[in-house]
Amino acid sequence: MSNIEQTLSIIKPDAVERNLENEIKEMFKNNGFSILKEKKIQIEKSEAENFYKVHETKPFYNDLCEYLSSGPIVVMVLEKENAVLGNRELMGATNPKDAADGTIRKKYGISIDKNSVHGSDSVENAKIEIEFFFKD
Repeated sequence: MSNIEQTLSIIKPDAVERNLENEIKEMFKNNGFSILKEKKIQIEKSEAENFYKVHETKPFYNDLCEYLSSGPIVVMVLEKENAVLGNRELMGATNPKDAADGTIRKKYGISIDKNSVHGSDSVENAKIEIEFFFKD
């Protein structure tokens, strides 16, 4: 039985600034993902705070919110079998220095903060995150 899932991916401001959207989308497509929806937006800091609420108690929370709202981002709904795990594997470790070769963060990430992409960490969170950006 196949396990088709959807996950949210965000191409973060550092990658958009460097015009990496198409390369990153290609990496998703080459790894079997379908991009079901996508849009380029700029969010307010308050929206970023809402989005990252799960990290609210962590020391990096404020910087994370500042950063996500610092420039345009591309939000996408990706779909494939085991999409959540597949996306996390393709993104690589949060810190680009620790990310495996061939991963998005290894290739494009600048630092632990400016690591080019965000992806949902669970099927449950994927639903919440997709709903956050794509309320139909």
